[in-house]
Amino acid sequence: MNKKIQRSLAVVSAAALVFGVAAAQTSANAAPKTVYIAYQGPLSGGEASTGTDEQNAVKYAIKLFNAKNKAKYNVKLVSVDDQGDPAVAGTVAPGIGKNKAILGLVGPAYSGATIASLPFYKAGGLALISPSATRVSLTDSSSPDFGGPVFHRVVGKDDLQGPALAKYATAGVSNAKVFIFDDQSSYAVPLAGYVTSGLKAVKGATVVGTDSVPNTTTDFSPTIAKIATSKADVVIYTGYYSQAAVFIKQLRDSGSKAIFAGGDGVFNQEFPKLAGTAAEGSRVTGVGGLAGVSAALEKDYKAKMGVSSGVYSVESLDAANILLQGILKGNTTRAKMLAWVKAYKGKSVTGNTIKFSANGDISYGLFAGFTSKNGVLVNTGIVK
Repeated sequence: MNKKIQRSLAVVSAAALVFGVAAAQTSANAAPKTVYIAYQGPLSGGEASTGTDEQNAVKYAIKLFNAKNKAKYNVKLVSVDDQGDPAVAGTVAPGIGKNKAILGLVGPAYSGATIASLPFYKAGGLALISPSATRVSLTDSSSPDFGGPVFHRVVGKDDLQGPALAKYATAGVSNAKVFIFDDQSSYAVPLAGYVTSGLKAVKGATVVGTDSVPNTTTDFSPTIAKIATSKADVVIYTGYYSQAAVFIKQLRDSGSKAIFAGGDGVFNQEFPKLAGTAAEGSRVTGVGGLAGVSAALEKDYKAKMGVSSGVYSVESLDAANILLQGILKGNTTRAKMLAWVKAYKGKSVTGNTIKFSANGDISYGLFAGFTSKNGVLVNTGIVK
């Protein structure tokens, strides 16, 4: 081979090499960036239905986002199972707090688990948006439970829910005699207080008895005996659905015809399933679902997820969308994501405007009433 040919081949090879590198770089630049957000809630144990419903809504939001923005981002979800238990939350939160690849977290779902997780998330600067933690002190800057600057929520607080529950539980009952009891949790105890305060505005209503029992209780006979002695015609429980189902069966077996009511901890379609016919007529406060917002949206959700939407699906979808919009705007560090969330102003899937106060609350937060009919919690409308 002569030198002229060799020089020509060398030029061609060099050009090919440069072109190949450039092509590889272009391909690499075009590859979507993988980023992570998390969901934290009860994904196992007695409260798993709530966590599964919320996480499914987050997965749905991610599925829509990735399909629309697949050239730029590939968002992956990290599942954090705290079982709704503060003790468990305290063991899973440290690793999430330290994992800086996780840009934001939807949750925690429960107030007690939130309080247990907060020290680790504050230390890590991790933006939190809870779809369902309603304890008032989480956004009270004078409280040791205060979640600032990382905690935000897209749900109303218990100082709104308590009066709504008091009103809904006693509707149609003249001079209601009310018995209130809680499960000693960080959520249930203060909610019981707000219910008690709310009853003062219900004409003729009086609190005739109270009780406080551990959330591990299986035999409610001492509480039921107190209810019978008090002659209560309305019983309000501020704990969670799995225990409520056990209680209401025992209450009905005792012969009591008192109206049973619960807060959003009881707000789960598993409650009437677990309680069976004993749950009929029960009154629960909660929030509306996707089907009530848009039949088309619910249809698409079911088609993509293989199941119907569940409790707190609207709030979970909203929370996830805030984080996803932040990612689309290039907020791919924790500091930038937290700043994005704190300054966020946008629309909920319901059409409401989401804008967080300095302490992490939204400006709205209405609660609806649900009544158990034929094994299903049926939305009867906003409690006004």
